[in-house]
Amino acid sequence: MGNETSPKAIITAAVTGAIHTPTMSPHLPITPRELIDDIMSVYEAGGAVAHLHVRDPETGQPKADQTMFREVATEVKRRCDIVICATTGGSLGDTVENRAKVVSSLKPELASLNAGSMNFALFHVVPKYAGQWKYDWEERYLSGTDDFIFPNTFYTIRKFTELMGQYGTKPEFEIYDVGMINNLAYLIDAGHIKTPVYLQFVLGILGGIPATVENLVFLVQTARQQIGEFQWSVCAAGRTQFAMTTHALLMGGHARVGLEDNLYLGKGVLAKTSGEQVAKLKHIAGELGVETATPAEARQILGLKGLDHVDY
Repeated sequence: MGNETSPKAIITAAVTGAIHTPTMSPHLPITPRELIDDIMSVYEAGGAVAHLHVRDPETGQPKADQTMFREVATEVKRRCDIVICATTGGSLGDTVENRAKVVSSLKPELASLNAGSMNFALFHVVPKYAGQWKYDWEERYLSGTDDFIFPNTFYTIRKFTELMGQYGTKPEFEIYDVGMINNLAYLIDAGHIKTPVYLQFVLGILGGIPATVENLVFLVQTARQQIGEFQWSVCAAGRTQFAMTTHALLMGGHARVGLEDNLYLGKGVLAKTSGEQVAKLKHIAGELGVETATPAEARQILGLKGLDHVDY
């Protein structure tokens, strides 16, 4: 069960996301060129997967722009064989239809699929940056999450799964809380989701499960009881990033770092690239005797269709 059959750990990096804003770090990649450079830093540091969001190149606001998705993915593919995991989370408040477009547009090997609705809260960070905002949208965007639900109903999860199945894209199920495992177990039993599944446990978001070792063990055990065999990875918000990803490696799981999840390399030290975080985690893995996977090995572990079958 779990990851026992996986000989190597996959390191993923989420390079920009839809959570952090330009005011928070001068190193947050915003333009397609910056995103390409950041993904290349991940590849060069030993990362196997890059999780991709895109942003308005003028303001840095998260935006599911298909032209930018294609520009970034095409250039990265020209330069290396890293796996691209496209987001279907989009930006906060985006429509389900717009969030899904990247799957039919790029036919990626891997795409995120959020496994339930939640109060996705970022408003609590606003006071920290009062009076410092670079762009008008930032404070509004973050403050608005005080009254925001990130919607992922059984219906939309089914629809996303069907769409991904149509294009041979494997879902990476994002698990923000334990009830989302229950959602997937039901959809698997009902025949809507094929196994083996790939789970990403997302810890430490306000509105989701706290980032503790006990909670990580609980999530993995619950998934084993309800789902059986699966591959799994962990990402964690902010300063808990390296503690949680290290525990994931010790437990036989995969791990995600990157500037979407955490802007820092260590206490008070901003990461200049997502690749710096990958290099740090790869070093930790080496100290623990854990081998990390190449992109080709990650494809084999996750059963991905390969770069020959994407549309970018």
